[in-house]
Amino acid sequence: MDRRRFRGLTRGFAKLLLIAMAALGAQLALAVPTSADPSHADWAKLRMCESTERYHVNTGTGYYGAYQFDLPTWQSVGGTGRPDQASPAEQDYRALYLYRMRGWQPWECANMVGLVDDEDARSKVVPSRAEAAYIGGGGTPAPTPAPAPETGAMPEWSGLVYAYGDCAPALRTFQLRMNDFGYDFQGTGCYYDKTKEAVLDLQRANDIRDSGRLGPKTWKAAWEGTAPR
Repeated sequence: MDRRRFRGLTRGFAKLLLIAMAALGAQLALAVPTSADPSHADWAKLRMCESTERYHVNTGTGYYGAYQFDLPTWQSVGGTGRPDQASPAEQDYRALYLYRMRGWQPWECANMVGLVDDEDARSKVVPSRAEAAYIGGGGTPAPTPAPAPETGAMPEWSGLVYAYGDCAPALRTFQLRMNDFGYDFQGTGCYYDKTKEAVLDLQRANDIRDSGRLGPKTWKAAWEGTAPR
């Protein structure tokens, strides 16, 4: 065999070897599970904003469960039946599945509470149920709603002072109370512009320093003070 032909064969073999290595590398990359899913705290923020952590909730508007799935979206990630009738662990799993398909985009609340896509967003890697176990439900029963206070009775103050960007069940209670004064809250439990406006209106109507923070004086005024004009 002459030297020129030998060099040609050598180059061809090297090229085939590189192609094979690249293909193997791609397969290995696909086989490695992703590890940058959103934190437990991020999911908790999302649930609080979407449903105030109520896995069983049916809003009557076509959105269901802790993550407020509509039926087409729920079914697109393999969900069956209605989301609010599924276990918390099942809802957590389908939420992670949706995140890996579409990132935070399907949830309006994600933008409201400042959640940002990470490297798993839209990865298209179908999660295992074990990978979703950290999220929150963990197979525990759906939470039972707390009994509503008597009409007109002031609920117990939580002991916390709330400000812009906070999310909490007490904020939802405050929002629904302010609806009695003509506001139009959906009861997200998250403190943003509309809640701040209501807090300031209430503070000014009751000669409370208009700090925009929901503290015990403003809380008490919502039930026992002067209604905003």
